[in-house]
Amino acid sequence: MDTIYGNLKGLKPSQLKQLQRLYHQKLPGDRLTTVEFAQRLAAISTEINQVVCAYVNRRGQVIRVGVGTPHQTQIPPLELPRYGAERLCGIRCLATKLKQEPPKEASLTAMVRQRLDALVILTLTGTGMTRRGGGATGYVKETYLAHLVPQSELNLDNQNYWSVSPPLSLDLLSKQDFLSLVEGLETEFEREYLGQEVDANRDRVVIVGLQTDRISQEQFENSLQELTRLVDTAGGEVIYTIQQKRPQSHPQTVVGAGKVEEIALKVQTLGASLVVFDRDLSPAQVRNLETQFGVRVVDRTEVILDIFAQRAQSRAGKLQVELAQLEYMLPRLIGRGEAMSRLGGGIGTRGPGETKLETERRGIQKRIARLQQDVNQLQAHRSRLRQQRQKQEIPTVAIAGYTNAGKSTLINALTSADVYTADQLFATLDPTTRRLVVPDAVTGEARTILLTDTVGFIEELPPSLVDAFRATLEEVIEADALLHVVDLSHPAWENQIRSVMKILQEMPIAPGPILIAFNKLDQVDSETLARAREEFPLAVFISASQRFGLETLRQKLGELVHYAGDGSRAAKEE
Repeated sequence: MDTIYGNLKGLKPSQLKQLQRLYHQKLPGDRLTTVEFAQRLAAISTEINQVVCAYVNRRGQVIRVGVGTPHQTQIPPLELPRYGAERLCGIRCLATKLKQEPPKEASLTAMVRQRLDALVILTLTGTGMTRRGGGATGYVKETYLAHLVPQSELNLDNQNYWSVSPPLSLDLLSKQDFLSLVEGLETEFEREYLGQEVDANRDRVVIVGLQTDRISQEQFENSLQELTRLVDTAGGEVIYTIQQKRPQSHPQTVVGAGKVEEIALKVQTLGASLVVFDRDLSPAQVRNLETQFGVRVVDRTEVILDIFAQRAQSRAGKLQVELAQLEYMLPRLIGRGEAMSRLGGGIGTRGPGETKLETERRGIQKRIARLQQDVNQLQAHRSRLRQQRQKQEIPTVAIAGYTNAGKSTLINALTSADVYTADQLFATLDPTTRRLVVPDAVTGEARTILLTDTVGFIEELPPSLVDAFRATLEEVIEADALLHVVDLSHPAWENQIRSVMKILQEMPIAPGPILIAFNKLDQVDSETLARAREEFPLAVFISASQRFGLETLRQKLGELVHYAGDGSRAAKEE
């Protein structure tokens, strides 16, 4: 059926038939339009006194007819043909205009969002003559031709996305070589695309940050910087960052309608393949945004989960990551679009009306239950190992801290361990325990303690991760004492301390005494160092990579486990 899109209210059956007949027209492949087709489109528009749009593919077939402006009748991104940043979509739009003026920005924006081959505007005279047999003449006053222009990444904030011709006669427009225009544009787009050295294996990411009234400017900037590092760690390339400030997030699209339009433009013009938001998104928000952008949309939690999935090496780590991912995915299945609501097919999926969505949800619930059993067994296994260590009366110290604070580098420097290290967030996930000899706080004699490197923390650590990694985080709870490593070179080191302490306070059992070790001293200015010494006089200052201050740290660790031992004995006596 030849569907007519847009506002059809008040149209007569005969007028609808005239619109439907446009689908049976065919244009030459090498011309934008013909005089006859343009006049016919203008005649219908004049009769109904509304703007009419016809969308034509490169074979000259009319594939969509709409009543309304190009902005109102545009093709949804998910229904457009697949194309890359170096190509156009293969569809042009011919639109009438009741007033004799150039195309408005809304229409040009719609052209960019759809990545149309061209936009042809036909301004109307208001009169004309329809010949017997369907021919029309005199309805078109003048025309405008608009098309995209390649975007350079050197100046993304101050560029025109399009080029609009001066007024052209319909006769001149109909003689334009359409194929040469398109081929020339796509050659330029491809040259620009290749000049950006695009890595096909990396997502090109647009980051979106929303600053609400509850977030300070400093917190907002730190959050965006951290999200940029998370995306980079996950293997993506951040090509643009968009910010908005509003009292609270929009319930349907997080950001306002104008900002959604701006993001959609950047996605199309820069060839982005992924949009990442700096906050958790609801399933409905993801669905709404993907409909607008035509590319995948994920939130901060999903980026972190992806990093964990890449970093997990041991069976235990992979187990916990899969559990976290499934727990995150389960309530969001409804956001995956209409494909999940179709009836399932095959053995085990054909029930009394059971949908594919329900089948998948049931399968995930079963898998989660199985994984939770495995995690419980993992907890029990680690608990037995801890009990064996406690019987040997070897004190344990867990190394905790914000991600990328240098925990793994420190345990390598202290114990000659071979834990993987990198200047990335969440470089290691699996806990590592090593022996370390420290001086006894009373006798000064050598004594052995156990150091355990744990998973890094991050602000607003996703609840699904906290639950899935409880077997790992118990290393922190069950340790006799805690060594809190802080990256003093990070501009937000004070916020990171508060984030780690908040997570520790939310644990079911309060951890033992804590020693703060400020790391990366070789990268810190004197003013920051003085402030840290004043606020944390009992802390130790080190550089794990340069092996500076490690002997002082050993001595402090000896005092820490002695103090922790006295505290535990006092608790037992009580």
